[in-house]
Amino acid sequence: MTDPTTLPVLPEVRQIEGEMVALRRQIHAHPELGFEEKLTGELVASRLESWGYEVARGVGRTGVVGTLRCGRGQRRLGLRADMDALPITELSGLPHASRRPGLMHACGHDGHTATLLAAARVLALARGFSGTLHLIFQPAEEGLGGAQAMLDDGLFERFPCDRLFAFHNSPGAPAGRLGIRAGVVYSSSDTAVITVRGRGGHGAKPHLAVDPIVAASHVVIALQSIVSREVHPNEMAIVTVGAFHAGDAPNVIPASAELRLTIRARSEAVRAQLRDRITAVAHAQAAVHGATAEVDYRWRYPVTVNDEAATAWLRDVARETMGEAALIPDWPPGTASDDLGLMLQRVPGCYFNVGNGTDERPGQGGCPVHNAGYDFNDRILPSTASLFVRVARKYLVEA
Repeated sequence: MTDPTTLPVLPEVRQIEGEMVALRRQIHAHPELGFEEKLTGELVASRLESWGYEVARGVGRTGVVGTLRCGRGQRRLGLRADMDALPITELSGLPHASRRPGLMHACGHDGHTATLLAAARVLALARGFSGTLHLIFQPAEEGLGGAQAMLDDGLFERFPCDRLFAFHNSPGAPAGRLGIRAGVVYSSSDTAVITVRGRGGHGAKPHLAVDPIVAASHVVIALQSIVSREVHPNEMAIVTVGAFHAGDAPNVIPASAELRLTIRARSEAVRAQLRDRITAVAHAQAAVHGATAEVDYRWRYPVTVNDEAATAWLRDVARETMGEAALIPDWPPGTASDDLGLMLQRVPGCYFNVGNGTDERPGQGGCPVHNAGYDFNDRILPSTASLFVRVARKYLVEA
C-alpha cells in the first residue's frame, strides 16, 4: 500500500479535505519563525473559536491551546502540532511556495497544523466523544525550545492530559503509512560552542603568535575519536562540527576561533558522557598548542521516548482505523530530535511517523526535510486527520 488515496478516510474528513488543503497551503505561503507565529497562531485560534473551542492564546509566548469538552467523561487527551518554519529560501517552484524571502516551511509543520485543524473541525461538528480534548499548537520547535516555554507557562497544570499524541511526516517512507514504535523514537539534541583563544599576530611570523586555527583544527580531529573509540559500539552517538569561524585575512593569525557542534544520543548516560568528553578534549587539545578553550555546552532536547502502553494502544487503533497494511514494521528510531520529548517526560504518549512519500519531485513528498525543495504531501492529510479523530473518539469514550 503506497498510494495514500487508498487509505481509509472518514467521510466527514473527506468533505472538508479541499478546505483543509487550502488552509495548509495558506500557512505554507506565509511562514513564521519560532516565537514569531503571530499570524499562524491567530489563524489557528480563530478557526478553533469558530468551531466552538475554548481558546487560550499566548501559551509559551505564541502557542495556542484549544479545549473541547463533551459529555461526562473524566479522561483528558492531548493532541499536539508544531507551527514554526525555518530560515531557508524556498526553491520548490510550487504555486503555494513561500512569499516571505528567506523563510519556508521546510519541515512540514504547516501540514502538522492543518492536519490537526482538520481533525479539530470534525470532532467539534460531530462530537462523538465523552471527556476533555486539548489541542496543543506549539511554537518554536526548531531549536528554540517552544515545548519548554509552554511547560514553563503551566501547560499541563492549566490543560491536564492523561495521554498525548503527535505525528511527524517522514519523506522517503511510503505516503500515508505509519511508523509507530515504543521506547526511543528520536535522539537527544545538544549544542556546544567551543571558543579557542590564542594570541593573534602576523601571518609571516607564526612563532610570535599562538594560532587558534591550528589548535581548533586539532580539536575537530580529536572530537571524532570520542564516538569511534569511547562510546560503546552498541550505542548511538553523533558529534558533528557544523561551523568553524576564524579570521578575516590571509596574512593575519586571529586571536580566537569558534567551533559550533550538534551532539546526538539515544540514552541519557551517553548524552552525559559526550558532554564530559567533548569538554575535556577541547581543553586538552587547546592546551597542547598553547591556547585555551571555553566550552559553552547547551543542554537542549532530551531523548524522545514513547510510552509502551500508549504506543501499544495507538497501534491497535491504527490497525482498526487503517488496516494492518498501513503499519510499517520495525520502524527504527531516528537521529533527528524533537522537543516533544520534554512533554512526553510529563505525560505518557506516543510520537508516531507518517510517510510523506518517496517521489522527490516537487510536491510529491519525497524531498528531505530542511531542504529548499521540500513540501508537505497534501495527500496524507485526510487519512492522518482521520486517525486523529479516531484516537480522540476511542480514548475519550473508553472506561
